[in-house]
Amino acid sequence: MTALARWCLRRRLLVLLLWLATLAGAVTASALAGSVYSDDYGAPGTESGRAAQLLTKAFPDRGGDSDTLVWHTDKGDVRAAPVRDRMTDTLREVARQPAVASVASPYDTGGDGQISKDGATAYARITFHETADDAAGQPRQVMETARKAAGDGLQVEAGGDSAGTTEPPKGKTAEAIGLAAAAVVLFLAFGSLAATALPLITAVVAVGTAAAGIGLLSHVMTVAGFAPMLGMLVGLGVGIDYALFIVTRHRRGLRAGLPVREAATRAVTVSGRAVVFAGATVCIALLGMFVLRLSFLNGVALAAGLTVVLSVAASVTLLPALLGMIGMRALSRRERRRLTEHGPRPDRPTGWAMRWSALVERHPKALGLCAALLMAVLALPTLSLHLGTSDQGNDPATSTSRKAYDLLADGFGPGTNGPLTLVGELGGTGDRLAFDHLPDELRATPGVAQVSGPEFDGSGDTGVITVVPDTSPQSKATSDLVDRLRGEVLPEAEDGSTMRVLVGGPTAGYDDFADIIVGKLPLFGGVVTGLGCLLLLLAFRSIGIPLKAAAMNLAAVAASFGVVVAVFQWGWGSELLGLGSAGPIEPFLPVIMISVLFGLSMDYQVFLISRMYEEWRLTGDNRRAVRVGLSETSRVINSAAVIMISVFGAFVLSGDRIIAMFGIALSAAVALDAFVLRTLLVPALMHLLGGANWWLPRWLDRRLPRISIEPADCAPGGASLPGPSAPREARDLARPRT
Repeated sequence: MTALARWCLRRRLLVLLLWLATLAGAVTASALAGSVYSDDYGAPGTESGRAAQLLTKAFPDRGGDSDTLVWHTDKGDVRAAPVRDRMTDTLREVARQPAVASVASPYDTGGDGQISKDGATAYARITFHETADDAAGQPRQVMETARKAAGDGLQVEAGGDSAGTTEPPKGKTAEAIGLAAAAVVLFLAFGSLAATALPLITAVVAVGTAAAGIGLLSHVMTVAGFAPMLGMLVGLGVGIDYALFIVTRHRRGLRAGLPVREAATRAVTVSGRAVVFAGATVCIALLGMFVLRLSFLNGVALAAGLTVVLSVAASVTLLPALLGMIGMRALSRRERRRLTEHGPRPDRPTGWAMRWSALVERHPKALGLCAALLMAVLALPTLSLHLGTSDQGNDPATSTSRKAYDLLADGFGPGTNGPLTLVGELGGTGDRLAFDHLPDELRATPGVAQVSGPEFDGSGDTGVITVVPDTSPQSKATSDLVDRLRGEVLPEAEDGSTMRVLVGGPTAGYDDFADIIVGKLPLFGGVVTGLGCLLLLLAFRSIGIPLKAAAMNLAAVAASFGVVVAVFQWGWGSELLGLGSAGPIEPFLPVIMISVLFGLSMDYQVFLISRMYEEWRLTGDNRRAVRVGLSETSRVINSAAVIMISVFGAFVLSGDRIIAMFGIALSAAVALDAFVLRTLLVPALMHLLGGANWWLPRWLDRRLPRISIEPADCAPGGASLPGPSAPREARDLARPRT
C-alpha cells in the first residue's frame, strides 16, 4: 500500500488523467450501447414461472406487456355516443401503431364486462408485441396518444408496465441534495474548501464510472432497473466515507508537522488498508447473494459490488494524487497559520468525545441497557413484516398509473388490478371437457369475484382461465386464495384426468418469489455473517469481537426493518413523503439490505475496534483501550454517519418507491449503528466483558493466518506498536494481562 501511495503521489497528473479517461470511456461506451435492464422477478422452476412459459408458448401474441387504458365520466354513461365515438376512434388509432399486438375494446362484441355496472367507467386492454424495456419507447408513444382523448368531462388514465414511462422524467434532485448535504458536513469537519472537494470528486468519479459499467453489464446478464440507482446510493455513501477517513488521517499528519507527501503516504498506508478491508467486507456481503441462485439478484450484487470496488480503488489511487495536488490547502487557513506560528502539535481527543467516552466507562450497564431497549422497540414492527411486491396502487396519488388503478378498483373491484391466470396442460378430449367445466367450480370458491374463459390455443393442448379475486393483489386474502386454489380446488378438479392446471399471474408470481427468498434467507444470512466474522477473527485475534459484531449487525438490520415496515407497510407518513400508499415490502429487500447493511456496519466496526486493538496491544489495559479508541474515533465515525444519512436520506426524494425503501432503511440503520451501537452499546459491552474481549485459544491463534488492518508502525499520534521485532520488554508490556 505504501508503494502504491508513493507512485500515485509522484505521478499524480497521470493518475488523474487515467481516471478521467476511464470515466469518459465508460460513459461513451454506455451511451453508444445503451442499457437492457429487466425487472423480471420470475424464478425458474416455480409454478407461476412454468405457467408464464406455457402461456407464452401457447399464445405468443401475449408475450409483450399488457397495459390498461381506463376512462371515466362523472356525467352520463361511457356508452353514450360522444364518449363511445371518441374512444372508439382513439382505440383504432392505437391499434394501428406498430408496437401494438391487439386492443380489447369494451365496445367490441363480448366486451360488456369491461364496462362498470354504473356505466361510468370502462377500460381497454392494450397488448404490445414486446416489453416496455425492449420496444425503444414505442409503448410510451402509444399511451400518450391514447391519453390525448381526455377532456370535456372525460378522464382518461393509463395503467400498466408502460404507463410509468409517460410520467414526467425525474431530475437528479436526490443526488444533488445528497451531495450538497455531504459537502456541508465535510466543510464543517475540515474547514477547508479544497479538502471538502476531494471526497466528493473521488466519489463522483468512481460512481460515474460504475454507473456506466452497470449499463454495459446489463447486456451480458439480468440487471434490475433499480440497480444503477442502488449502486449510486451505496457508492456515494461509501465513497465519500472512505475518502473522509483517509483525508482525516492526512490532515492529522500535516498538523503533526509531516511533509505533504509523507502525510499522504502514511494516510493511505494506514487508513487505506482499513478502507480496503472495509470495502472487501461490503463486497463479500453483496456477493453472498449468489447463494440464492437468482439471476435477478446476481445482477444487483455485481452492480453494487462494482460500485464499491471502484470507490475503494479511487480512494487509494485518485485521492492521494489529489492530496498531492492541493498540498497544505488540505488544512484550513486557521490551521495553517497556527502550524506556522506554534509548530506541529499531536492531536489529542478533547471536548464532548472525551466526556462521552468517560460517561460510557462510568455507566456501562445503564447506558447499554437503554441502547438495547431502544433497538428492541424499533425492531418490534419487523414481526409483522409482510413480503410482497408493490404495484401501481402504491404510486403517488397524482400519477396517471395510480389514478387508473383507483378507477379500476372503484368501478370493477380491487381484484381487477391483479387477476390470476390459470393455465391448463391438456392431454386429450377428457381433459378439455374437465377444463371447460372448471370455471363453475371456481365461481363457487370463496374469494373469487369473477371468472372468464376458458380459452384454448389452436391445438387445444393449452387452456387459459382468468380469475379475478375480490381483494387487491397485495392483500393477504389474495395470497390465501392462491394457496386455496393450488392446495384444494385444482387438485380436486384434476382428479380422474391427466390435466395439470398451473396458477400464474402477478400475485402468484410475487408469492413464489417471496417463498424462494424466505426459504433461502437463513442460508444466505449464515454465509454472509460467517464470512464477516471470519475476517474480523483474523484481523483482531479474538472470539468476542466477531460475535459482538454479528449481533450488532443483526440488531441494526432488525431495527431498520422496523422503520421500513412502519413507513411503507403501515403507511406512517408515506403519502406525506410522496411515496404512495401503504403496501407490502419488496421480497428482495431483506436480502439486499442484509448485504449492504452488514458491509456498512463492518466499516464502523473496523475503524472503531482497530484503534481499541492498537491500544490494547500497547498497554494490555481494556478500560483504557475502549476509552481511547472511542474518544479518538467517535468524531470521525459520527461525521461519516451524518454524511451517509444525508446521502441515503436524499434518495427518498427520488420518486422511486424501491429506492426510497433503500434510502430510509439505510439512513435508519446507519444512524442507529453509529449513534447507538458503535458509540454506546459496543463500548458498554466491551467495558463489561473486560479482558474477555480479546480472548482467543492458543491452539487457534497458532493455526490462524495473520492479517493486519493497520501497520504496527503507524499508530495514531505517532506511537509505535510493539511487533515481532520489538524488544522483549516492549512485547512483555504489550502482552494482554489476565
